[in-house]
Amino acid sequence: NRHEEALSSCQRAIDIKSDYAEAWVNRGDILSDLERLDEALASYDKAIALKINYADAFNHRGIVLGKLKRIDEALASYDKSISIKADYAEAFNNRGNILRESFRLDDALASYDKALFIKPSYTDALNNRGIVFKLLQLFGRALADYRRVIELRPDFAEAWNNQGEVLKELERYDEALISYQRAIELKPDYAEAYSNRGVALGEL
Repeated sequence: NRHEEALSSCQRAIDIKSDYAEAWVNRGDILSDLERLDEALASYDKAIALKINYADAFNHRGIVLGKLKRIDEALASYDKSISIKADYAEAFNNRGNILRESFRLDDALASYDKALFIKPSYTDALNNRGIVFKLLQLFGRALADYRRVIELRPDFAEAWNNQGEVLKELERYDEALISYQRAIELKPDYAEAYSNRGVALGEL
């Protein structure tokens, strides 16, 4: 997380080789982490100008456009990435996130399903699909996804918290408390898990 040094290193690479598309993408990623979003977008655009069919650049560009709430442009960027690389599970997952945030839940579900068809053990996509199942009140399916995530990646605090949320909806409060507690153990500053744990204790 030494972002300024990383940024200087990327800039040095570009100074040496100005047509180094990968360095422009790396620079964009660092700027995105620093929330310098317009600069990040310009960096990805430069990478694409240098390498027109650069799937990673379009995918990362979509993430920044999503942060900027430019939803249609973000979706177009993900679609371009997928058109270049049809088996790009990460782009399908990111596309699903944008659709979920736009409450296009069926479309989001289809995008996560595609990501998981390509990469069945993709824990981020499983976790995100579980969120959509919960929003659709398909609690059994949500719980199955979270359990699969935890089986594959036991240290995934968000999945433990999300599992707790589904158990709380099912009024299985004791089990929900166990999930929240595990999330807190993994991530001691996880404010949402503390809040959810308080609600479950209140219900008991």
